[in-house]
Amino acid sequence: MPDFVSDKHLFHNPVEFAMSKIGGTYKMPILWRLKDKAWRYSELANSIPHISDRMLSKSLKELLEDGFISKEIFPEVPPRTEYNITERGKKAVEIISTLRNYGFELMKDFGIEEK
Repeated sequence: MPDFVSDKHLFHNPVEFAMSKIGGTYKMPILWRLKDKAWRYSELANSIPHISDRMLSKSLKELLEDGFISKEIFPEVPPRTEYNITERGKKAVEIISTLRNYGFELMKDFGIEEK
């Protein structure tokens, strides 16, 4: 497949492009949590180890912009905001699930125990 450009970035294959959208340290854990229910910002922050507010905000913003999640703001006092997974996000979770299972297999093959 020939190289292609998206958002001024050169990609060499579609896997590289997909990983640019859902890869990294925090996007997959965010999507994984949202697969079953809506979460509030504070719930996500408290459930993902070592994530800073800056990285959570950045990851949520990118996932929103790319259509993997949606954000609902409720007109309450105080305001309540929830994040939900979209159809695009659900498709990504299917891939993440496969990668997760493969990761467990690799860990076993390399003698790494799950903590």
